Amino acid sequence: MSRQSKTEILDANEQLLVRLAWACEVQGMTQGQAAKQFGVTRLRVNKSLAEARERGIVRVTINSSFGPCIELEDQLRHRYGLETATVAPVGGEDFKLYTVLGAALGQFLNRLLERPDIKLFGMSWGNTLNMATRFMEPMNRPDLEITSVMGGLTKGSDVNSYEITTRLADLCNASHSYFTAPVYAASLASREILEQQQEFKGSIEKIRCADGLALAAGDMQHSLLLADGLPEDIDVNELIEAGAVGDIIGYFLRADGSLIDHDINARVLGIKLADLNDLANVILAAGGMNKVPIIQAILLRNCVNHLVTDEHTARGLLAAPT
Repeated sequence: MSRQSKTEILDANEQLLVRLAWACEVQGMTQGQAAKQFGVTRLRVNKSLAEARERGIVRVTINSSFGPCIELEDQLRHRYGLETATVAPVGGEDFKLYTVLGAALGQFLNRLLERPDIKLFGMSWGNTLNMATRFMEPMNRPDLEITSVMGGLTKGSDVNSYEITTRLADLCNASHSYFTAPVYAASLASREILEQQQEFKGSIEKIRCADGLALAAGDMQHSLLLADGLPEDIDVNELIEAGAVGDIIGYFLRADGSLIDHDINARVLGIKLADLNDLANVILAAGGMNKVPIIQAILLRNCVNHLVTDEHTARGLLAAPT
């Protein structure tokens, strides 16, 4: 099959998604009426509407003060000293975590990036941050710059920092810049050499002057960093034995929030973890019960201002001992 014909098929599928979504969500057709109108089965309509929501073609906004999990948000703020907490409500256990988190983060970023005092904003990478851009409304901020805050993965991916930074900048009609480095240096010596380069220093200083950052957290089981970002000479088991429960911007932490005693933390190419203490609007967007230990470790460091998570994870964080 030719590349052109594949593209035509994809375009036709998306056109059907949009037409079905418009018919049911805007015109108020039932799924049965839409199926008859477009000559497809009700099952196809149902699956298409679900896909349209997952891809961000259909965005749902709940205009109610009772929509968020207000009590959980309040408890998280007080327990962990946060400025704000956003808890996305979920129904039962069967839900798409990254879609739920991405929708909540996307709405948060829409409000934040509309503020005229936000001139420079940094984006990390990961599934949640990638999904967030699919739930954001376009805005016109030509005075805004979006910059990546972590080195990139060696493999091309939608969740890589360069793709996410570009996509967010396009949504905001903003300029963008990249932190062009791998996540880790090959050795401590090579990191020291890179730190002396003027381009490297300029990129780091820019990130340190950001008006806000959106960051993710990785656990020790399903992290993209573990899969595609660790140096070849680093064994994951070494990090676990050193007490690591996960990472933030490449730094591996113990459960109490302290850095593990391992060379990996000295090889990070980027800002220091302590730099987060001096920045405003540092957002941590992460969820899943497997990430409760690393999310709590980050919160115990008091280095983030805003938390975006899901209802189950919020309960896990509140139940966890400190």
